[in-house]
Formats: sequence, structure tokens, C-alpha cells
Amino acid sequence: MPTVHYIEANGASHAIDVPLGENVMRGALYNNVDGIVGECGGGLSCATCHCYVDDAWTARVGGPASKDEEELLEGTASETKPNSRLSCQIVISEALDGLVVHLPESQY
Repeated sequence: MPTVHYIEANGASHAIDVPLGENVMRGALYNNVDGIVGECGGGLSCATCHCYVDDAWTARVGGPASKDEEELLEGTASETKPNSRLSCQIVISEALDGLVVHLPESQY
């Protein structure tokens, strides 16, 4: 199983094995990682799973955000950056083994 490294705003780090085909948001939720809420359950309608993809991984997570994702990112509680993504939209593949995502200070 690929491993995703979730880095909380306070620096706490969690290395979580996430099944292939699952998304980064559910990997955090199923393992009680603080910093991702995922209110809509991954339905691309809330932006409470905002994360910052580590610069070393931005090219590998799959293209730029979709138009719908970009619109939701405009309303996040924390600053939106060029590497901002909704973690529900990042699907785990073998190519993402070792992925590092940084979590914002707040989702609300």
C-alpha cells in the first residue's frame, strides 16, 4: 500500500498507508489525522479537506485542479497557495507512494 505523509500545521507528522484507488482525504479521516474534516465526504462540495501538496509532489498528483475544485479552493478558511488542492480529489496510485501533504491551520 502506498504511504502518504500528512504534516499538520503544528509540525506533527503521520505516515499512513492508504489503499490504491482511495483518496488522500479518506486516508486521513480513517486514521484520525487532525487537520482534515471532509464534511461532504468527498463530494467536491465543501473544501474542508484543503491541503498543500509538497512542492516535490505537485507534478505527480495529476494535473491542475479542475474548475469545480478551483472554485471551492477560493473559499477555504486558510490561505490558498499555488500548491493548494482538495485532498478528496487526489486519488492514490503506486506513483504517489511517499506523497507528502501539508495541512492548513484551519478548515473553518
